Amino acid sequence: MSGAESGPRPGREPAAAARAELVRQLREGGHLADPRWRAAFEEVPRHLFVPYFFVATARGYQRLSGSDDDPERRARWLAGVYADMALATCMRDGELVSSSSQPSLMAMMLEDLRVEEREGADSGCRVLEIGTGTGYNAALMAHRLGADRVTTVDLDEEITGPARDRLAAAGYRPAVVTGDGALGRPERAPYDRIIATCALPSVPTAWIEQCTAGALILAPLATGLIALRVPEPEAVRAEGRFLATPAYFVPLRAPIRTHSHDHGNGNGNGNGNGNGNGHSHGYSHGRTDSAPVGGRRRAPRDVLPRDVLRDDRFHFLWSLAAGSLTLDEILGLWRREGHPHRERFGVTVDGAEQYAWLDAPGGPHRWPLGGG
Repeated sequence: MSGAESGPRPGREPAAAARAELVRQLREGGHLADPRWRAAFEEVPRHLFVPYFFVATARGYQRLSGSDDDPERRARWLAGVYADMALATCMRDGELVSSSSQPSLMAMMLEDLRVEEREGADSGCRVLEIGTGTGYNAALMAHRLGADRVTTVDLDEEITGPARDRLAAAGYRPAVVTGDGALGRPERAPYDRIIATCALPSVPTAWIEQCTAGALILAPLATGLIALRVPEPEAVRAEGRFLATPAYFVPLRAPIRTHSHDHGNGNGNGNGNGNGNGHSHGYSHGRTDSAPVGGRRRAPRDVLPRDVLRDDRFHFLWSLAAGSLTLDEILGLWRREGHPHRERFGVTVDGAEQYAWLDAPGGPHRWPLGGG
């Protein structure tokens, strides 16, 4: 598989019409109210960033490409690129390594970055993206903010190389860096916003240290999206609540350590994107019920009542608290508190301490994040 495949050059009218229809659907779903984000989705060609993708079949995976000789498969590729769904874009040994996120989720996350809060500042809003993937999300941000204000990091040159080329082909040249996403990119700091497109087990403190005062970090955690404000980076403190939407992402990956004296924090870069909104439970991509989802394991099916297993709110709490609370404690809390939704939960980072909580940071229900 060649990651550098440049892909097709479909006729302008079919691609433009498909892109316009996707934008129409996103607006109908309540997204892109801001005309500047709407212009980005209207003008950035997703097909340039997704020259091929993989679909699951009974026999494994089928590769759909815009450069396929078969016109029917080319048409399926173009329809898939401009559908509101996540696309598997990089497979390795049968496992999903990277994907292009569901556009409605991308739109929601970009809107929830609230970059307009910084648009009046002298330097504008500077954004660090963890998880370059195809480069499409970086292109959308570069369109809105200017390429010089966007830095995007991914673990593998297999990912960043093609993304860099596609960004340049689309007319955008943000800083595309190959490296450990958990370390951020200190030489490009400080950042007003950090957005991650891979699921975290905990919040890398390097990100907080590279923020400006008042910065916002938006990242997938425990099958949800946490929005953390950073009041004072020097204190390494951040706090915030989960958004309401479900979101399942490829987990953060660690770089391969080749020497015994290499000391990593275990947080690499998942470089993949995800899927999830109020109506979808995300991009599991062939995972079993016992497989990690968003970096954590699903609750065991053999010991839970059927009504619990059917409730996404319980699975969220399980993924947030497993490792710190027992199954009985999690189930009891979930029932006593009336099956709480994601937005009742939050996370606090205070130096080396990170903990999750229900309703309030100082309330009776809190536990170490990541099972620590």
